[in-house]
Amino acid sequence: MNQILIIDDEPGIRDVLKDVLEDESYSVITAPDGIEGLAILEKQRVDLVILDVWLPNMGGIEVLEKIKENYPDIEVIIISGHANVNLAVKAVKMGAYDFLEKPLSLEKTLTTVRNAIQYEELKKENQNLKNYLFVDDEIIGSGEAMKIIRSIIDQSAKSDSRILILGPNGTGKELIAKEIHRKSHRAAGPFIEVNCAAIPESLIESELFGHEKGAFTNAFNHRKGKFELAHKGTLFLDEVADMSMSTQAKVLRAIQELKFERVGSEESISVDVRIISATNKIIDEEIKANRFREDLFFRLNVIPIYVPPLKDRGDDLHELIAYFMEKYKRNSNQQVKVFSKEATALLKEYPWPGNIRELKNFIERINIMTDELEISKQACEKFLNNQQIAQDEPGGLNEFMDLKLNEAKDKLEREMIIEKLKNNNFNISRAAQDLGLYPSNLHSKIKKYGIEIDK
Repeated sequence: MNQILIIDDEPGIRDVLKDVLEDESYSVITAPDGIEGLAILEKQRVDLVILDVWLPNMGGIEVLEKIKENYPDIEVIIISGHANVNLAVKAVKMGAYDFLEKPLSLEKTLTTVRNAIQYEELKKENQNLKNYLFVDDEIIGSGEAMKIIRSIIDQSAKSDSRILILGPNGTGKELIAKEIHRKSHRAAGPFIEVNCAAIPESLIESELFGHEKGAFTNAFNHRKGKFELAHKGTLFLDEVADMSMSTQAKVLRAIQELKFERVGSEESISVDVRIISATNKIIDEEIKANRFREDLFFRLNVIPIYVPPLKDRGDDLHELIAYFMEKYKRNSNQQVKVFSKEATALLKEYPWPGNIRELKNFIERINIMTDELEISKQACEKFLNNQQIAQDEPGGLNEFMDLKLNEAKDKLEREMIIEKLKNNNFNISRAAQDLGLYPSNLHSKIKKYGIEIDK
């Protein structure tokens, strides 16, 4: 049910609009002034605001400005009994959806409300369509393991059951979560991802549940958390086993009740979200070591999906290679390169410790670095992993020998950051995790070294 907030100082108008809109199956909240209206927005989910221009304590234009600053996705319909062209133009330029003059025509008001809500929903659908259009990869493989995974996806996607995806890093757990969302009845809603391992312990609660202005140092404005942003969609808790025990307890309660409080607030917020989680940890061992709550595991593990490492998916390797070779050829007119018989045998024997992520990076690298149309075993050996590249490059330590120690350390650090960013498709959170840094620290180093981020 869409929720509408009416901000008007005239009780009669509030009551009439509330009755009419509730008859149309909308949920309606009212406020007599802008201050109370903004307070409601901080505590409750609202899909549309109907806002009077002339209000006590804080004018409607100022309220509109604050709504667009803090809640840019919420549409606002301005109403006024003192309408003029300049005021209407100003309101629309500031982001108002439309401007209605009092006395209100109920038919026109209802039409405008329906159009505004449809417009908001259309924006959300367009954003999700964009997300799908720019999905980096698709699920590849026709081996037995992938047949089982596809079957589970097809059976579970239409439900709201919680799903726990298990498997080593780089096997495509996020890709599976996105596919489940895409095939669900929530596909038009948001897909919100949280990398639990990449967020400092001091910030994880705020990241998940949001916070109020002044809740802690540097909390200059209120902020919605990931649970709230995922309303009507899917929340993907990646690396869920990396949360602290105290955070796990709060997440357990939020999952059980689909209610939570922002940091610094006692007001409960209700949401409608589907939870998909993933981890590379062996959960049984984490539970035995008292690092993961058994009750949270049972809540998350309604439908388990295990994604095996690439070394156990030999039947899929040739399909994955063909897919990435087509994707990473230098240009659309170029002939797709192939691997020689000896090179193919080498790739089949290689254990792929980085799984599909490593294979993807290797294929991209070798397409750029070799001109061979039939790629040899020698070329594969040279470019198969970073360690081999470093050994084969001329000079070794020689390139650092003319530098002072601090300069050499900076050069090495810069190159290592660039390589980790490339290996993680320029995902800063994951690169920071690989480097053992907080994302904020990695951001600082990227700025320090002038590293350009490919989007």
